[in-house]
Amino acid sequence: MEGEGVLADHETRRVLAQSFLGDLPREVLDAVLANGDRADYPPGSTIYREGDPPRTLLVLRGLLRVYMSSPEGRQVTVRYARPADVLGVAVLVGGPADVSVQTLEEVSVFRLDARQLRAAAQRDARVSWALAEELNRRLYESLQQTAVNAFGSVRQRVATHLLDLASRQQQPRGTLVASVKQQELADAIGSSREVVARVLRDLRLEGLVATGPDSIHVLDPTGLQAERWSGARGL
Repeated sequence: MEGEGVLADHETRRVLAQSFLGDLPREVLDAVLANGDRADYPPGSTIYREGDPPRTLLVLRGLLRVYMSSPEGRQVTVRYARPADVLGVAVLVGGPADVSVQTLEEVSVFRLDARQLRAAAQRDARVSWALAEELNRRLYESLQQTAVNAFGSVRQRVATHLLDLASRQQQPRGTLVASVKQQELADAIGSSREVVARVLRDLRLEGLVATGPDSIHVLDPTGLQAERWSGARGL
């Protein structure tokens, strides 16, 4: 539609200002935006696969999951990305990563000009320092994820396992549904069925999930993802 590009550009610049890139010099931002473009994806899309050429993406809308796969097909979540997050910062230095990226909701991203960003980092200490700070944040997020997996409350572990399981089972354009019984969920996270049932009841009352005999529907992926980091209300 006429004018749609202008609106998208306004949204991109607004979200860019909220990201760590927002503090970069104006000429750098103009350069990385000039040759970039916006892309929209439905839920269940794999927008980056292991071995694909490096890309740097600014998340405008939605929730994405970054994960690694074993040769046997098992998966482990590396991180979740939300609006104003930037994917692909590490590949600017290290090259292609052994990860894939999946959309859990309708997602909009802006594909930044990675070559311009890399060149700016090589010649401007302000840019390279901003990238270093972002990589440091990603490291701390990985450490926090490890801590949740090892020491998280039952609520945190339930939210983590449900979102990971539903993500692995999601079909293109499909909803997020974890095919799991409550006892299986309890066994997977090392808790009792009764405790897990109470957590699921609370999540259901809060509108985050809907439960069935053999499946759990994730109604609010972003809200459930936030539970992974909320230690105050855990059991």
